[in-house]
Amino acid sequence: MKLIKKILLAILIVLVAIQFIQPGKNNSNEILPTDISKQFSIPESVQAVLKTSCYDCHSNNTRYPWYSFIQPGAWWMASHIKNGKADLNFSEFGSYSTHKQQSKLKSIANTINDGSMPLSAYTIIHNTAKLSKENKALVIDWATKMKDSLSQKIKL
Repeated sequence: MKLIKKILLAILIVLVAIQFIQPGKNNSNEILPTDISKQFSIPESVQAVLKTSCYDCHSNNTRYPWYSFIQPGAWWMASHIKNGKADLNFSEFGSYSTHKQQSKLKSIANTINDGSMPLSAYTIIHNTAKLSKENKALVIDWATKMKDSLSQKIKL
């Protein structure tokens, strides 16, 4: 019995100690000139969906919920943000080459269409980030049109 108490006490001490090791926050509160909204005309309805369902992990401005201040949840969230921004960062979209922008727009349409984005782990906690059929169609249509317009620019 004493061994179990010592193990539980050690676990408790570790859990309390890791609370003091917080990752940096992804929150610049600034819209960069390279932000997709500064580079392209985005309908307000599409922009609203992107901000609600995508920007927390795919921009330089994350809204942090309560659990992001508790370890190991903060590390898990920081990892998701790091990986999400490495794959697509709406805040830096304008700095991508035209070819990369086309590729990212195609990926946006494909990942929304196949249901791999937004991540189910994210939408479980963030119900508002779930995409309705209408919102999926809206963003897919916009991304496809944007990709096609970039193709026309390249041809000219």
